[in-house]
Amino acid sequence: MGQQPVVEVTGARESAKIFGCVEVYDATFIYDSDEVFNGLTYVSFLDTRMAPAFYRPGRNVIYIHDNASYHKEQEVEEWFVANQKWLEVRPLPAYSPEFNAAEPLWHYTRVHGTHNRCFISRQEIFDALDRVFRNIQRHPESISGYLRPFQ
Repeated sequence: MGQQPVVEVTGARESAKIFGCVEVYDATFIYDSDEVFNGLTYVSFLDTRMAPAFYRPGRNVIYIHDNASYHKEQEVEEWFVANQKWLEVRPLPAYSPEFNAAEPLWHYTRVHGTHNRCFISRQEIFDALDRVFRNIQRHPESISGYLRPFQ
């Protein structure tokens, strides 16, 4: 008779804090990680990742984001006001992840990077996420089907 396998676990639950943004028409995807989500780290993401990826002189960008508490912090509001010549910000309705184009990408990431996998260290988690995200960036067609409902 067989025995039930025993899988040792640490009992620790780790998570990764990832900011992400996707252009729904061409599937351009950008991301960054941080230790915490707050107004300062979000502004840093907007400044160093989002703006360089999407700002083009003479082009207006409609930026849709959810209602995370740090999206409403003063430094974030000030950043949006300072960039309103090229950026129109539209928050999603409260409790409506089905309208958030980034949500299917998080699902894709879990399926292709973290689902049913055991990670020994936090670095292994980030390595797996980075591998999935870089693959999305190299092959945006891999996520274009997820974005069709938002076009």
